[in-house]
Formats: sequence, C-alpha cells, structure tokens
Amino acid sequence: MKFQIAIDGPSGAGKSTVAKALAARLGIVYVDTGALYRTVGYYVRTQGADPHSAREVEALLPHIRLELRYENGAQQVYLNGEPMGDRIRTPEMSMYASAVSAIPAVRAFLLETQRAIAREHSVVMDGRDIGTVILPDADVKIYLTASDECRARRRYEELRAKGMEVDYESVLSDMRERDRNDSSRAVAPAVAAKDAIVFDNSGMQPEECVSGLMTVISKLIRV
Repeated sequence: MKFQIAIDGPSGAGKSTVAKALAARLGIVYVDTGALYRTVGYYVRTQGADPHSAREVEALLPHIRLELRYENGAQQVYLNGEPMGDRIRTPEMSMYASAVSAIPAVRAFLLETQRAIAREHSVVMDGRDIGTVILPDADVKIYLTASDECRARRRYEELRAKGMEVDYESVLSDMRERDRNDSSRAVAPAVAAKDAIVFDNSGMQPEECVSGLMTVISKLIRV
C-alpha cells in the first residue's frame, strides 16, 4: 500500500531533518521540495536575472532540467546534469527560493515533478504547500512549527556548522522576512492545511520530535 505524508511549516522548524528521519524509520522515499525551489533560484542567480520578475524567470524555465536522485540513502538535486550539493543551502539561496516560489509559472513547472514522485512511491514530502496544493489528499498532514527564536537558533547553528559566517540577528531577521513573504504570497501561501495536525517542537531535540510524530502517524495509517 502506498501512502503519503505531507509536512509543512516555516523555515527552521526542522522539517527536512524530521522528514528524513521519518522516511528512514518508515522505509519510504523522502522528498525535499524546498531543494527544487532553491535550485531554480540558483539558476536564476547564475543567469543574473531578477528573481522577483515573473517575465525574466519564466524565460529561463525551458533551460532548466531537474533530477532527483537518491545516492547513499540521501536525496541529491541535479541541475542540468550537475549536482548542487550545499550550494543551494545558503541564506542567499533561501531568499531566492522564496522569491521564485511566488511566481505561478515556477510552481506549475515543479508541481508535476513532485506529484509524479508521490504517485510512484510512498513518500514523506516536506515544504510549504504540500498539504494544501501538492498533495491535498495526503494520508497524513502535519504542520511543523516552533518559536521564531528557536527556529533562528537552529538555522544559525546549522549554517555555522557548514563553515558559513553568519550572525544570529541577521538569520532571525531573514527568517522573519521569508515567513512574511511566504505566508502572504498570492499563489499557494505557506499556511497550514485545514485538516493538518499542528505540531510545535520548540525546545525539542530531533529524536523527540520524530518519536512524537511517529505516534501521530501510527494513529492515522497502518505502518
């Protein structure tokens, strides 16, 4: 039996970490949809285009070929045959992803890619509009959140661990700006689905969050 688990929520809520761990426990495919938007944003950046300009971004879409590959148990995104790695994980690419994701043509471009994966596999898919737009009929919908300060601290520590020179206040400011942009955009705003279970993991370690969500999931589907 194939099943779908949708995890939405703001930046820094730990969606990717938790979704990966859930997929590993359940033995199913993990899909990091944010990486797809980051990759589109990366290409826009390399072409010197304005990520807020629908006209400029739409003109680039025919030149973008994306692939999701699963290598050594992890998802890797390829752009025109080239692996992206951590190049799409910078704060700058977060802002580019937020900007291009507000463009209807970009969302349409990526929609079928995401749905096709979910048709072929049981999946844990995380993002900002999975339960509302991408997989509206998902078996389980979770809206993962935490306080602004908790989310910013996690993102700050993650970036520092990758050797990036960032300061906490800037990370917090950027995160709040992205939250405003994502939740107020006209197309597929980043909000909880009406039937989503809201799970606040402020102060939790990842393993605590995963255990709590496994309890939720096991009540909704047979795993």
